[in-house]
Order: sequence, then structure tokens, then C-alpha cells
Amino acid sequence: MIEVQTPLDPKSLPSNAPEHCPGTESELAGKSDACAGCANQEICASGATKAPDPSLPLITERMTTVKRKILVLSGKGGVGKSTFTAQLAWAFAADEDLQTGIMDVDICGPSIPTILGIANEQVHASSSGWSPVYVQDNLGVMSVGFMLPSSRDAVMWRGPKKNGLISQFLRDVDWGDLDYLLVDTPPGTSDEHLTVVQYLKDSGIDGAVLITTPQEVALQDVRKEIDFCRKVGIKIIGLVENMSGFVCPNCKTESQIFKPSTGGGKRLAEETGIEFLGAVPLDPRIGKSADYGVSFLDEYPDSPATTAYLDIIEKIKDIVDRS
Repeated sequence: MIEVQTPLDPKSLPSNAPEHCPGTESELAGKSDACAGCANQEICASGATKAPDPSLPLITERMTTVKRKILVLSGKGGVGKSTFTAQLAWAFAADEDLQTGIMDVDICGPSIPTILGIANEQVHASSSGWSPVYVQDNLGVMSVGFMLPSSRDAVMWRGPKKNGLISQFLRDVDWGDLDYLLVDTPPGTSDEHLTVVQYLKDSGIDGAVLITTPQEVALQDVRKEIDFCRKVGIKIIGLVENMSGFVCPNCKTESQIFKPSTGGGKRLAEETGIEFLGAVPLDPRIGKSADYGVSFLDEYPDSPATTAYLDIIEKIKDIVDRS
């Protein structure tokens, strides 16, 4: 008789799992042939991995004051994901009645503090937990970048330590009453992504915004990100194409830098049945604004890139608020 197994839940795989790991929540955990020699075999066989994570109820309680939670994802690095997260946060925070937070879980490459101009700040603890670093009264940030001795220090952590820090960010940070919590993630579909999904499964994730650039080498990784979202049950808000042409700051003429040889983000969105939120042209002043920690939207309101950002952000807000 052939045994029919249910599809493996990616969230139940340890970071150092063997190739055919049945998953920590499976009845075969620690008992299958694939488990032989695995460092986790004894603990999986004991059933301890099936016990509820004691952090989950505390995280769920903490998240009751957060109305909307949005992940910003990219399959490949260098496509402008963190820069987009910052612009999205600044646009939300432009409304003084909205409270916005950014949780930077790009643990090995935390660029959000620099982009927001708060790289030299530190995290402070209070009786209610860790306090976010505030860019302005209604925009708070938490990042491992605030905890490093210097910006040159490398973070060389294995999965469990990364997962522990993300748990602390969700459980111990006093986010207060937030309208939007934006989660800036590292490239790929690994420890940090699975951990965020696991810890927010009870309080819910409102959706993910995917960031790409026009060329096929970036799009092929975004396809993996789309597959990840569908496997773990995250709603995809839509796809943004960054660096879609170059805008000359002087004559405002636009030309292509990264040729969309396979149709770019728009065709990918059509092929996969997701919303194409829009394309942001490459303006060199975006990078300059990120280096100096200022809002590109405020500094260069006449740029075509600013118009594109604001149109995309308005779509995201409408989609999330309707859900």
C-alpha cells in the first residue's frame, strides 16, 4: 500500500533539517528514515516540537494594538525593497492621524536605520518593553542595526538566534497603537520569513508587497517569492517594479537601464494572476536621499518617481483597507 502524505508545511521545517525532513509537526517527526543522524532527531521524537510555542500567546496579545501588518518581500537583493519600505512608511506617516511602525528583520543587512536617518540611535527599555526608535512622533522603528557596536560589525547568527530576535521584536517591543506595521524582510524565503509567518499566524498578516526590477534575473526569484506566499497562506497585495527606466534629473527624459527582456513585472503579474501596483523609474536622487536619511517624497515632489511612489502607495492603502 502506498502511503499518501499531506503536503509538507514549510513553517514546520528546522533551519538545519535534512533533505526529506517530514516536518516537526508530523507524526513521523524523529521517526522516519530521513531523521537518522539529524541533530534534531531526539527532540522531534520526544514530541516537544509539537508543543505550543510559549511566545505565541504573548505575541498575539502584543499585536492586538496593531491594525494592519504588511510584509515587504523580494526574492533578490538590491532591488530597492528597504528603500520602498521607507517611502511607504513616510507616506503613511504624512497623515498625522496614522501611527506607523517598521520592523526590520533583515538581520544580516539592516539598512532601514540608515535610510531613515536614525543609524546612530539606540534601543531603550522601559517597564512596558523595548521602545522603538522614533523618526517622528507617528513613525517608530525597530532594527538589529540599533544594537550593533558599529555599522561595520557583521551579524553572524544561525537560524535559532535570528528567530529568537524576531520573537523579541514582536513580543517585547512596545509598539503602542499602530495603524500599520511594515515588516522589511531580507531577500529569499528562509528563516526570517518562516519565523514571521509562524509568530503572526494567530494575529494575522494583511498581505505582502513584492518588489522586483525589470530584468529576468530578478523576476525568476520573485516567482519563488510568489510560490512561498501561496504555500504559507499570505495574501499578495501586489507587485512593484523598481528601477523601471532612468529619469534624468535635468531634462526629465526617461530611458531604460534594465531591459525587461521577458516583459518585466507587469507581464509577470499577468501570468501569475496578481495585482501589478505600478513601476517606479530610477532617479539617482532616491539613492542620495537614502544615504542622507531623508524622505525622497518630501525632498523631490516633482520627480516622476515620486508620482509613481504615491500612486502605488495609494493602491496599497486601498487594497489593505478593503480587506
